[in-house]
Amino acid sequence: MGRVRVALAGVGNCASALVQGVFYYMNAEEGQEVPGLTSVRLGPYHVGDIEWVAAFDVSRDKVGKDLAEAIFSGHNVTPRFADMPPRLGVEVSPGPVLDGVAPHMWSRFNPHSLEVSLGDVVDVLRSSDADLLVNLLPVGSEEASRFYARAALEAGAGFVNGIPVFIASSEEWVRLYEERGLPLVGDDIKGQLGATVLHRTLARLMAVRGVLVEETYQLNIGGNTDFENMLAEERLASKRTSKTRAVTSVLPNGERLESEGRVRIGPSDYVPFLGNTKVAYIHIKGRSFAGFPVVLEAKLTVDDKSMFAGAMIDAIRGAKIAMDRGIGGPIYSVSAPFFKHPPLQAPSDEEAHRWFREFIEGARER
Repeated sequence: MGRVRVALAGVGNCASALVQGVFYYMNAEEGQEVPGLTSVRLGPYHVGDIEWVAAFDVSRDKVGKDLAEAIFSGHNVTPRFADMPPRLGVEVSPGPVLDGVAPHMWSRFNPHSLEVSLGDVVDVLRSSDADLLVNLLPVGSEEASRFYARAALEAGAGFVNGIPVFIASSEEWVRLYEERGLPLVGDDIKGQLGATVLHRTLARLMAVRGVLVEETYQLNIGGNTDFENMLAEERLASKRTSKTRAVTSVLPNGERLESEGRVRIGPSDYVPFLGNTKVAYIHIKGRSFAGFPVVLEAKLTVDDKSMFAGAMIDAIRGAKIAMDRGIGGPIYSVSAPFFKHPPLQAPSDEEAHRWFREFIEGARER
């Protein structure tokens, strides 16, 4: 088994945190505390067994550069936190632009004008012998995400969908990946202790304690290009659905609250000076015994992309274990704990992580 050979679609701030994260824990010893990860080793795979073999981007500032340089190029603001070699020997290949760049982001992303076909991307994936393709495109890249999902399928690679485009939770893509015997994991990564996880936990706590939730909102602000991209409301439909369902799924009356418009969750503004810092404001209002009001307000401040990296490292290793076992289609036990809109939502985060542990140990099929 040995290595987990990974290709990246998108070399932005998320990719920077992810690539650096593997090097940060490269020499971690088993039994060592590793904040943000389930374990140094999952099944046969140590963190350091993840190997970057290909990468795609549309920015002239990144295409043609070695991946070790590209993750700090353009408008990436993820800080350097890992000791990395100056070169990884992986040149960033051009990907198709499609809808991966919002009109208001054109000058920021500085996209190339090259013609990139499906065959071009498939050839890179095959020649690199990639086991998995991880989708880290900007929010709203619906067409581009489906392009890469198709490319992975044609190249014989599993697909890990880190963004809110519904691939792993789509019946059509599930069928295609099942037919090819390739793992499909997603959709929309959850951070280690991100706003969605915290919101879910607080909402479920209120429900478990008998408080009837009547309304809730979550407002997020940040200063990286992800938040700047999300200023375009038309790119946020899947994002809002993904985050909303992650919270309403733990409430007995969640569907009703959603249908009545009593839930509002998602990015609300771009504040450039925040850089990679994300600030989330959470409000939950409900009624307790005898109808007395309960109002909960919370504020969370985190580094946006480091929150993502640990969850993705675990998801990548889980997907590779599924591939080793010949399991195709959606991998429920990997998707549920690490993604906001998985193909099967667990009743709680604790239950989702129990599924994951059982899957790694071989006690759960998928």
